[in-house]
Amino acid sequence: MNPDTPMQLLGGLTAREFLRDYWQKKPLLIRQAISDFENPVSPDELAGLSLEDEIEARLVIEHGQQPWELRRGPFTEDDFKALPERDWTLLVQAVDQFVPEVSELLEHFRFLPSWRIDDVMISYAAPGGGVGPHYDNYDVFLLQAHGQRRWKIGQMCDADSPILEHADLRILADFAETDEWVLEPGDMLYLPPRLAHFGIAENDCMTYSVGFRAPSAAEVLTHFTDFLGQFLTDEERYSDAGSVPCTDPHQIQRDALDRLKALLNEHMNDERLLLTWFGQFMTEPRYPELVAGPELEEDDLLASLEDGAVLVRNPSARLAWSDVDDDLLLFASGQSRLLPGNLRELLKLICAADALHSDNLGQWLADDEGRNLLLELVKQGSLEFADE
Repeated sequence: MNPDTPMQLLGGLTAREFLRDYWQKKPLLIRQAISDFENPVSPDELAGLSLEDEIEARLVIEHGQQPWELRRGPFTEDDFKALPERDWTLLVQAVDQFVPEVSELLEHFRFLPSWRIDDVMISYAAPGGGVGPHYDNYDVFLLQAHGQRRWKIGQMCDADSPILEHADLRILADFAETDEWVLEPGDMLYLPPRLAHFGIAENDCMTYSVGFRAPSAAEVLTHFTDFLGQFLTDEERYSDAGSVPCTDPHQIQRDALDRLKALLNEHMNDERLLLTWFGQFMTEPRYPELVAGPELEEDDLLASLEDGAVLVRNPSARLAWSDVDDDLLLFASGQSRLLPGNLRELLKLICAADALHSDNLGQWLADDEGRNLLLELVKQGSLEFADE
């Protein structure tokens, strides 16, 4: 994708212009970002997904048993029959992992790293439905798929912004509206992190939310230090060899802090370990239980491919890769594997191709390391046979 080619998805902006002027800075309304948009999921189909045990779904009812009542799925058909005529919203997470046509929408966003995209959440709202004024700590694209939704944009927020007392939802107590738009099917609104917004259904409507992974500093520190701890021995401890006699035995002096910082920096500055952790963390699947492969022998894999079998990415899997010195790191659904640099084109193919088969794999099926990599990804569950 050429970053300097104007994109209809971005209202005629190039990817470079959008990232420079809007990304994580200010909202952008794009009329007919996807013209003649055909909604691949009907309201009834979305409700049907929310009945499934493995799918994460919520209902927000503005005037329920308490204001802004939150209910968690899976739901039953009777749950929907008992809903009021208006002022409620159904939200279903990660629909892209269960409906291929929804996953295909993400192809429009390939100007952004795929490992940054979290999922596509779809909401259905009855007239007046919404989830209250709130803000998110991540970027989001809001694509209108059916009906009309009125979006109100407010102030930039932070952890000190007052919120209502609510056990489950972070609804803003104060909302200072600055803009208001009604979105039609095919229209899209980009919102940067921490910008207050409030969507209200004008009629029965559906909105697709493309959200992004943005680990907090607390998550980074907690998870990375846990990861580092796997490689450190109990004998590696704080040391003060070569210290001088203290003048006050109760005082923690500056040299002690310097030694402590040196101990931390020795490991925190290891870029290879940081990259390994980051790649594994950012490719962790939302539903790990859905990423599981069969026991398979290499000969069986090769025979299947030679007979015309096709490998595809498991919809719940996440893949990425990176350079590390002269080698490569492949990240697959929360795991990593160090590979020789000569497999670069195979890694790019595995991460990017819609399907893998004997024609595009070609020479890699004659390469010992290439065959082994494909086998391990099938056994792990990140790749699967298309007929599965």
